[in-house]
Amino acid sequence: MRHVLKTIFAIAPLLPACGDSVQSKDPTDSTGQTGIDSLSTASASETSTDPGATANTSETGALTEGGSDGSATAVTVSPTEPPTTTATTGPDDTTTSTSTTFPMTVTSLPDTTGFEPPECDPVMKATIRDFRTSHPDFETFGGDTAYEGLVQQDLGPDHKPVYAHPGGTPQTTGPNEFAQWYNDTPDVNMAFQIDIPLTEVSPGQFTYQNNAFFPIDDQGWGNEGNPHNFHFTTEIHTEFTYQGGEVFTFTGDDDLWLFINGKLAIDLGGLHPQLTDTIDLDAQAGYLGISIGQNYAMDIFHAERHTTESNFRIDTSIQCFVIPG
Repeated sequence: MRHVLKTIFAIAPLLPACGDSVQSKDPTDSTGQTGIDSLSTASASETSTDPGATANTSETGALTEGGSDGSATAVTVSPTEPPTTTATTGPDDTTTSTSTTFPMTVTSLPDTTGFEPPECDPVMKATIRDFRTSHPDFETFGGDTAYEGLVQQDLGPDHKPVYAHPGGTPQTTGPNEFAQWYNDTPDVNMAFQIDIPLTEVSPGQFTYQNNAFFPIDDQGWGNEGNPHNFHFTTEIHTEFTYQGGEVFTFTGDDDLWLFINGKLAIDLGGLHPQLTDTIDLDAQAGYLGISIGQNYAMDIFHAERHTTESNFRIDTSIQCFVIPG
């Protein structure tokens, strides 16, 4: 009997070495399930029969570690852990590899970067058109006061003043001749580009003043026997931001029309000596259709049509002019 018992006790320690026929029970598992039974099924694994170290992961986040005797126990990790590579080596060097890629969604944020506002330019760009003395509208008429109503209240669709009469007036020949003033016309006029620089003479006050405004002396059709070239027109297109409180004043001769937002704001038409007129933007905001904080076009049309003077002066509190885009 003692020999039988010794034999049983000698065999018992060897039983775990038989591998899967003996399972280690989780002492905390009240159902009697083994640690192997509690493992999550792995969809991405590498498996081998080598009794060496084993690491196994799955999409579900379960991690399997091999014991020194080849048995397995389950260790559960957070399901938010990223997938890792499983590598198991064994004597047969048999390896199975499956890769699982989690979907990734990339959301592009809208581009909120806006265009930079245009920079203020203290220099107005002007087109000068030279005419011969023989043109019927130049050196033909005379006067000593402004002749209002030569052009319509609204700027034309081509951004030019619209002649307001079917025929001639005491200051003009007619619509066909007037149409040449601010349009390039072969064998009638020649166009040149000049700058009209505004200078800040005091805080918030800008001025351009020239009491001898002869920008194209000896150019174009020439002076034609005069000390200066007295027969030309001036055209300026610019834009500004209406901030409230601005005024614009023009002083000069001869014809001068100022349009703001397409509306006639200053009317100093006709041949006359140096005259002055002012537009208060706040007072005329309703007529002009302007609102504070908005950008508006300003269009200036001038003509020098007779000897012997040429004056051109701008005074304004408009802070920022920009060249139209």
